[in-house]
Amino acid sequence: MIKVLLVDDQELITASLAIVLGGETDFEIVGTAENGKVALELTKKLSPDVVLMDIHMPEMNGVDATVQIKNLFPSVKVMILTTFEELGYVRDALAAGAEGYVLKAIHPKDLAAGIRLVHHGGTLITQEIAKQLITQWITPTEKVIEEKSNRKDFGLTEREVEIVEELSKGLTNREIARKLFLTEGTVKNYISNIYSKLDVTGRHKAVFKAKEQGIIKP
Repeated sequence: MIKVLLVDDQELITASLAIVLGGETDFEIVGTAENGKVALELTKKLSPDVVLMDIHMPEMNGVDATVQIKNLFPSVKVMILTTFEELGYVRDALAAGAEGYVLKAIHPKDLAAGIRLVHHGGTLITQEIAKQLITQWITPTEKVIEEKSNRKDFGLTEREVEIVEELSKGLTNREIARKLFLTEGTVKNYISNIYSKLDVTGRHKAVFKAKEQGIIKP
């Protein structure tokens, strides 16, 4: 039996998945969680084989939860199941150690097959997302090339640039956390990294330098 933990902040989603996947003879739904924090606790308690994880959740998002689960339980497989196709989330999830990234629109039978594939050591990314990744990696647009050639990025990741943009709007750490579905602690860590990379000591200096260097728009 493949033990599956379902993680989504919408009870309707987890209930529906439990019914659909519970009908598979080789699956056992061991539990459900409404956020990444609870998912981590249940992973410790229930030892699932596969965690089916949403990204946008309160308390702890799916990417942060994936990082912690993979660090503590490397053998546990994590599949991101979401409605979002943004490549930034795909990269964050895969970098965190997720073995799969699929959209909620996937057919239940294909989802079940994907869980089996991941459980047996495979990696699953939908064809649509794979095409987008390949296109961006291999054939960047002239605009992207020009932007990169005209500015220094100081090694900032896409997520860190996103945080700087929110800082430029005057948002507090708590507001940024809520907007980007991150924990406040995670936002603080990102900001600390941003200060270090930009060699500045405060958010106003960070925003000024980011605008000056073309990292974000003035």
